[in-house]
Amino acid sequence: MNKIIHQRVHLPCDAHRAFEMFTVNHLVQSWLAPLAEVEPVVGGKYELFWDPGDREINSTMGCKVTEVENDRFLCFEWKGPTQYQNFMNDADPLTHVVIFFIPCADHGPPCTEVHLVHSGWGSSAEWEEAREWFERAWGAAFQELETVVNSR
Repeated sequence: MNKIIHQRVHLPCDAHRAFEMFTVNHLVQSWLAPLAEVEPVVGGKYELFWDPGDREINSTMGCKVTEVENDRFLCFEWKGPTQYQNFMNDADPLTHVVIFFIPCADHGPPCTEVHLVHSGWGSSAEWEEAREWFERAWGAAFQELETVVNSR
């Protein structure tokens, strides 16, 4: 069974600002990774580096944007950290992340519901361990995203 990860968060900003939190390098760096090289066009880079001194490990180096519609959705490939790189980072295809930006229905202050769907998980025990690790990691990342957006 190919399980997915689904995370969501409500952000107190419009969809454009929420989209920028995933596509503007210094904003991605404010909540997700110390270094980001994102080109929000199909085929553009979606490279994040958790150890900028050694870009080969703990990074999404080589990952590409697979689809984008400004302020609505963003899709990109994803790689795993050191402990999972031996099977995740050479998988064909790589795991895949889709982010949806949905304006809240109410007419109050600007609000966007952000949904993340991370798919492409293999069926072995090591893949399941990686999926569970990412379930926690994305949850923590979305908490940080919410904190950063709330503080601006």
